[in-house]
Amino acid sequence: MFKFVVRRLLLLIPILVGLSFLLFIWVRALPGGPATALLGERATPQRVAEVNRLYGFDRPILSQYVKYLGRISQLEFGQSITLRKDVADEMIRRFPATVELSAAAMLFAVGIGIPLGFTAAKRERTWVDQASVVASLIGVSIPVFFLAQILKYVFAIKLGWFPTIGRLDATRELARHTNFNLIDSLIENDFSALKDTLKHLVLPAIALGTIPLAIIARITRASVMEVLNEDYVRTARAKGMSRPVVDRRHVLRNALLPIVTVVGLQTGLLLSGAVLTERVFTWPGVGQLLSNAVLDKDYPIIQGGVLFLAVVFVIVNLIVDMLYAVIDPRIRVH
Repeated sequence: MFKFVVRRLLLLIPILVGLSFLLFIWVRALPGGPATALLGERATPQRVAEVNRLYGFDRPILSQYVKYLGRISQLEFGQSITLRKDVADEMIRRFPATVELSAAAMLFAVGIGIPLGFTAAKRERTWVDQASVVASLIGVSIPVFFLAQILKYVFAIKLGWFPTIGRLDATRELARHTNFNLIDSLIENDFSALKDTLKHLVLPAIALGTIPLAIIARITRASVMEVLNEDYVRTARAKGMSRPVVDRRHVLRNALLPIVTVVGLQTGLLLSGAVLTERVFTWPGVGQLLSNAVLDKDYPIIQGGVLFLAVVFVIVNLIVDMLYAVIDPRIRVH
């Protein structure tokens, strides 16, 4: 297991180098430039030249990349052009908000998706099965930003049940220990802040978790249906084992591998792809930071943010691979 983890972590180095090169070339191929975006209406040829010289954008591309590669090897991602803050510090400060949102979305997706898929498989070709298939197709098909706007309009604006933006009410103060609002409110014993945080989480988590929910439900249904036809399931039933015991020990356990795989992939995607949801709900996470950076052509944030999320995605998938051996002892990770 240890060798497997070390090997996977070492493979991360060429992946990040290749990604950094492609990203470096891509952001510089975008129309306009960071100097123009930074100066706005004050942009003149002289000022643009000064900003380019200040940040080194007037140097040859290869020279810029070699210098950038040297910095990121020391975990230095530079300073934001628009925010004038260290990129690494800003990413670390905002990442807990994205983790909190992604965890809530995945809890919503797994908590409903797995039972829904399992129930549909156990009642194959009934109205329950057909309804779950239709619901999962609708869930996959609805764009996140469209669903987010509908949820805001119905449950926040019309009904007034939930807040529309942010992680916490603007008038409320909460001491920051971890930047996780749920944890910080528990540390401070501030249960009103905890309640407010949960209310702010509901709509963004539902919007972000709907597509993973549909995918998990479909994968669970297909995996459980396949296991139900196996000989060891029929043998367990023939021995007189109760249905709940058969479902728990033989059906669900053996159907978990593909489910865990898709949950792991969706978790990585949620952590790296919450851009639209965070933008609609003004959620101060990494997704909103990256979307603003793209609009402002803030190269240091774009490059540092994408590399940071790539590392997170690889680590999440590494954890999923290690869970395989826990779920199924027949699998050995070397």
